Amino acid sequence: MNTPEQSQLGKSSTYVDQYDAALLFPIARRPKRDEIGLAATLPFFGADLWTAYELSWLNPRGKPQLAIARITVPAESTHIVESKSVKLYLNSFNSSVFADATAVQTRLREDLSTAIWQGGAVMSSVGVQLVLPQDFDKEPVHELDGLNLDRLDLECAHYQPAPELLTAQLNEAPVTETLTSQLLKSNCLVTGQPDWGSVRISYTGPQIDQAGLLQYIVSFRNHNEFHEQCVERIFMDIWRACKPSKLEVYARYTRRGGVDINPWRTSHPMAAPVNIRTARQ
Repeated sequence: MNTPEQSQLGKSSTYVDQYDAALLFPIARRPKRDEIGLAATLPFFGADLWTAYELSWLNPRGKPQLAIARITVPAESTHIVESKSVKLYLNSFNSSVFADATAVQTRLREDLSTAIWQGGAVMSSVGVQLVLPQDFDKEPVHELDGLNLDRLDLECAHYQPAPELLTAQLNEAPVTETLTSQLLKSNCLVTGQPDWGSVRISYTGPQIDQAGLLQYIVSFRNHNEFHEQCVERIFMDIWRACKPSKLEVYARYTRRGGVDINPWRTSHPMAAPVNIRTARQ
């Protein structure tokens, strides 16, 4: 089984510019899910929404082509794909010839789908959409909608995940709220390098104490975990401590290596958020 320490993270890497799907490095989701007490039947739906800004290939006449790739990885997949390996894999397209953008899209979908179900049947495919240069000017920038917790003036003293900070008015009438913060920061599980993000929490249930929730978000500041793992930890901590009847957690992290990874988890089936980048991305 691949472990994060065996990946190319923090290591010198050879630049490969000829297509090579073997560069993708899948990592099983299960060990980290076991750590937060998740059973085989997940209490959430969702996906990891990637945006790859550095994608280029050659057309049959040798002329470089380029696109932005929007990639949707289903949360039920058995594996994630380590982000540096995604960068190396995408670089391998740079001097490779493809008939057209559709051929590139198909190749991305097939390779990534195989990687996220490593060792098993592909139960659900990765979604891939290519945004071509003529449409770049249509790409919006928008912050996450909701009531911004960062307006609160409070003291923060916890910099490792502290779910004990989460409380809710369990004896009062339920509310429906959407709360956001731009103060989410964690660190790469392997290198310890900072990962910056914004998070949106939407729920129906006992009203969550906003000060405690913001302090809890800040408590990830020195925590080492991949984006997907952080969001699942946030979801489960809120689910257990605050007992909402519905919960959605969506984080948008700044890009690293030309790829941003934006995990989304929800307790109930719903449409995935539109993959719109924030100003910091």
